[in-house]
Order: sequence, then C-alpha cells, then structure tokens
Amino acid sequence: MSTLNLINSSSSSALVSRTSLSSSSSNLNCNTKLSTNSIILPLPNRRATFPGGKVRAVGSVTEVVESEETTSTEEPPSIDFAFVNSVLLPDGSLDIHTRSACGGQKLRDIMLDTNIELYGPNARPLLNCGGGGTCGTCIVEVVQGKELLSLRTDKEKEILCKKPKTWRLACQTTVGKPDSRGEVVIQQLPEWRAHEWSYER
Repeated sequence: MSTLNLINSSSSSALVSRTSLSSSSSNLNCNTKLSTNSIILPLPNRRATFPGGKVRAVGSVTEVVESEETTSTEEPPSIDFAFVNSVLLPDGSLDIHTRSACGGQKLRDIMLDTNIELYGPNARPLLNCGGGGTCGTCIVEVVQGKELLSLRTDKEKEILCKKPKTWRLACQTTVGKPDSRGEVVIQQLPEWRAHEWSYER
C-alpha cells in the first residue's frame, strides 16, 4: 500500500513526500490515530470512504467554465466617456481621459467616482454646493452625445441663461437610462479651456 505523507512544520508550511509502507505496517489505515503533527492520506489509487456512505456529484467543472464563457461575452450596457481637460499637454495636444459608466446617473457623480476633475479651484467643500444646483461651479461643455443627456432643468436655465447652449451643470444632468449605450465627450472647466471647439450645424 502506498500513501501520501503530509507533515506540518512549525512555520505553517507543509512538506509532502511519498512513502511506501512495507507489509509489516499493513495494519495502518486511515482510521489509525497519529500525532497532531502528521497526517497520512490515501493516494488516488485507493478508494476513499466518506462518513454517511454515498457522495453525489452536483455538476462538473466543464459546465461551470461554459456558463462563465457565455456570460462574459454579454457586456452590460454602458456609456463611454471622453473627458477633455481644460489644460493642454506640454506638446500642445489635448489631455483626454476615457471612462465608462452605466447610464441613469448624474454626470457629477460619474466624474467624481472616476476621479475626473470637476470643480477645479472650487473643489473645497465650502466653495461649491455639493450637487444642489445653486452655485454653478460644476459647469461642463457637452461636445458630443447631447442626445444621451437629460433636458436642462429650471436651475440650469436660470444659472446658464447667458452661457452657450452646450454648457451644462454636471449636478443637474442625468446621463441616459440604465440600458443606454453610446459615447459622450465632455469638456471640463469650459470657461478656462485653452482651445476652441468647432461645432457642425
């Protein structure tokens, strides 16, 4: 009879070795009491017995792998964002950060949750209203994808009455619905941008 001898050391690591027991030790079986530091397990060529009799298989590994593959091909609906910083990179190109989020959220929450600069110098708690729509410090410019955004609220109409129609308050703008898909390009801090956008009419 061959067994797998598992010996625990004091450093909680295990030393595994195969030993072959002679016929003189054939009376040793799995029920033999051993010291607390060593355990003898049967090798795979020996049939294991379980308390209570039978063991029933519920599923196979291949079924689990197949179900994971089918679910991974179906991507949940999401909206892709391109956030353009107001400051150009040293080489003069745009500083663009891409993110993805599910729809039905306020633009402010998406930007803050994904570490996109929204307030600039007004980021301190006492310098903005925290999403109430009263201070006007979370202004963004919608360059592309305005069809995915909610209509302007009364607060936005009041605060942005003298601003371009492409400017929105991030705290008042809801982006799509939970099942929406699409792309939105947002200019951060449009009043301080170092470049101009040309819009198609």
